[in-house]
Amino acid sequence: MKKYKFLTVMLLAAYTVVGCAEKHSHEHKEAHEEEEANIVMFTEAQGLKAGLQTEQAVKEPFGPVIRTTAQILTARKDEHVIIAKTSGTVLFSGIDVLEGKEVKAGQVLFSVYSGEMIDNNLVMRYTEAESNYKRTKAEYERKKDLADKRLVSTRELLQAETDFINAETVYEIIKRNFSSGAHTVKSPINGYITDILVQNGQYAEAGQPLAEVSQNKELYIRAEVQTRYYEALEAITTVNIRTLRNRHTFTLEELEGQVVSYGKTADADNPLIPVILKVKNKKELMPAGSFVELFIRTQTDRQALTIPKEAVIEEMGAYFVFVETDEPEHYEKRAVVTGATDGLRIAILEGLQEGETVVCKGAVNIKLAQSSGALDTHAGHVH
Repeated sequence: MKKYKFLTVMLLAAYTVVGCAEKHSHEHKEAHEEEEANIVMFTEAQGLKAGLQTEQAVKEPFGPVIRTTAQILTARKDEHVIIAKTSGTVLFSGIDVLEGKEVKAGQVLFSVYSGEMIDNNLVMRYTEAESNYKRTKAEYERKKDLADKRLVSTRELLQAETDFINAETVYEIIKRNFSSGAHTVKSPINGYITDILVQNGQYAEAGQPLAEVSQNKELYIRAEVQTRYYEALEAITTVNIRTLRNRHTFTLEELEGQVVSYGKTADADNPLIPVILKVKNKKELMPAGSFVELFIRTQTDRQALTIPKEAVIEEMGAYFVFVETDEPEHYEKRAVVTGATDGLRIAILEGLQEGETVVCKGAVNIKLAQSSGALDTHAGHVH
């Protein structure tokens, strides 16, 4: 009986060992299959077509990033207010006088008609100025001839010359801005119309602003941040600026910009602290009045593992990167846990090791190749 018991126990143990071995083998096989499923082959030719680029994950100082929205403002020195030089009815010129329209220096924007006015009638003023100019010119030339014959005094000649110069100046000013019975209003600079202050057909007084034109060479960017960031604002290292139009991110250095100031106090009416940047609009960055997203980086001793933000792909709420493997033209799709971003680089909290090489441009194309086996260089979306 003891002998049969012993045999039963041995058989059970053997079955258990075999079962465990089979389970382990099955699990190992599943893990291997899963690992193989995450390996994507992407040839060199495909990489060239997709503009594939890679970069190593590096550790670098990467502190808290203040992320906020800001508004673009024009620099005051770049702005010019166009005014009516005479009273009358304002009519827009043949071009489309619209906000954001590019204009050239000397380009006619408005015409101011005052022909039907009794007071300050431009047509009458032009006629009078022309008549006075012709009269004083004839008188000056007559006295100049007489002075050569010593028939008039030097004092009389100088007075005639002064009268002629004054009349000529007035006539030229009116003539320069007078066309077809109207005063023409021109843009003084090359730039863009930033504001139109009258309506077509509206009556305007002399000296009234009609429009604003800006060269947009320099821009101010104004943001407001919460008071809890006050101490961090004292240690700003740089700012990255992302446009909302095309989602392109510029560095402050790229735009030759600087942090002009930030608020030192806050009040109950507005508990936010203003931050002002000044940049050059050499990239045709954006129109005044539009909004951008700011990533304000501050000085820190804290190290973080970072990669280009473009390397991270979102898929159903999870984040992945493609990592180079030891085998050429093979990439591993790997899940990662992301941290803060400055708009250009992103911290990786889990899933990567320092020195590993990730695909930073063209990752979407590898994802497409994995899912469909075909390459489409224009598809996909990177977050």
